[in-house]
Amino acid sequence: MRDLIFVAYMLVLLLMAFKRPFIFTLIYAYIDIVAPQRLSYFMLNSIPLSLLVFAAAFLGYIIADDKKDSRFSVRQGAMVILLIYCGYTSFQGALPEDAMEKWDWVWKALVFAIFLPLTLRTKLRIEALALFMVLSAATLIITGGIKTLASGGGYGALVLLVNDNSGLYEGSIISMVAIAIIPLMLWLSKHGTIFPPDWRVKYFTMALVFAALLIPIGTQARTGLVCIGVLALLQLRFVKYRFLYAGLAITAGLLVTPFLPQSFSERMGTIQNYKADESASTRIAVWEWTIEYANANPMGGGFNVYRLNKLRYELAPDKSGNGADQEYDYELEDTGPVEVTDEGRAFHSSYFEMLGEQGYPGLILWLFIHLGGIWRMEVLYRRYRSSAKPSETWVAPLAVALQNAHIIYMAGSLFVGVAFQPFVYMLVALQIGLDTYLGRREKEAKAIPIGARFPAGNLSAARF
Repeated sequence: MRDLIFVAYMLVLLLMAFKRPFIFTLIYAYIDIVAPQRLSYFMLNSIPLSLLVFAAAFLGYIIADDKKDSRFSVRQGAMVILLIYCGYTSFQGALPEDAMEKWDWVWKALVFAIFLPLTLRTKLRIEALALFMVLSAATLIITGGIKTLASGGGYGALVLLVNDNSGLYEGSIISMVAIAIIPLMLWLSKHGTIFPPDWRVKYFTMALVFAALLIPIGTQARTGLVCIGVLALLQLRFVKYRFLYAGLAITAGLLVTPFLPQSFSERMGTIQNYKADESASTRIAVWEWTIEYANANPMGGGFNVYRLNKLRYELAPDKSGNGADQEYDYELEDTGPVEVTDEGRAFHSSYFEMLGEQGYPGLILWLFIHLGGIWRMEVLYRRYRSSAKPSETWVAPLAVALQNAHIIYMAGSLFVGVAFQPFVYMLVALQIGLDTYLGRREKEAKAIPIGARFPAGNLSAARF
């Protein structure tokens, strides 16, 4: 029965897309985020659904779209270079066969991110993509929020739509993404036109934000707690009474704490006692190994090169009684630290993931793509924040929402390996689409004679 529902839903979307081919692009975004083929028992997971829809989206753009409005940006060029470089390291790296496992989906994420901005040539399309990204992620967030309220969740125990620990279904990743897109949720609730802001949209947004804040509690992912802190700090920039805001935020945190599950509080407590925490100690050891490996191999070792690591480190006694992340069957004695050996442990950081797998050139390219996006959104915000034109009031808030989402990702990715997470590259593509769209509008406005732009006695007649 579930398969029939999914197939019927996909058929409706696909029929709509044949009339408006850009919808194929939105359908691909939905498939990439929700992965309905994982939820299907047979029908959808028996065909290469994402490949077919991407082919339809590309053909729709080639055949039906007006390509004179498309622009290719510097960051798209950087992603092309990164794609080629990752292909080279995959075939020439230390573990070519292992690298193929990751390369199989990374190239698709990068190709789609390079292609996507070319289709975002109108404000409506930009908004539609933002809406699809938010609502697609909301299918996981709402499920996780309801289950958290019902059971309190648990580390590795919160099952979303399907019992899968990859992509957005992994606890730390969905926690980071849920918090990162809160600014986009708020922008859509205020400036959206597909669902015009009314009481239904506002109440739904409030409920969705609440569900997003519950995800780090349900997954008990420390990355999510860090992202909530970064989001709170980012809001300081736009509040008038900052000390009052900070005081209210701290008070709210103290009031909520007694209602949190004990297991969540204990796991968050391991942040302070990280030297006695198995997971944190392992990450530090992996990061030290990665730096040594990159120094010896500046071009990187290719995807999944972490499988070569062999670690040896000391774990301090846990005097707090937590043991939240104890992974091995030994007890830490009070007499001193215990020596631990391990191997083949993942990077648990996007920065070290890029350094180890793609070396210094790959890390520099990756930082250029992401930090460049944060900088470009700041440029757009400053340029449009004082605009009084009704047709431009949405621009600065969207630039800030995309910037804040990106900053939260950059903070969260310090502690989770999501350097090539497809959702984040859609966010990058959305930034590029906004940037190139506004650049084209400015260029067109300058090309129109002043008399035509501003007819005598009617400044409001300016068109962009």
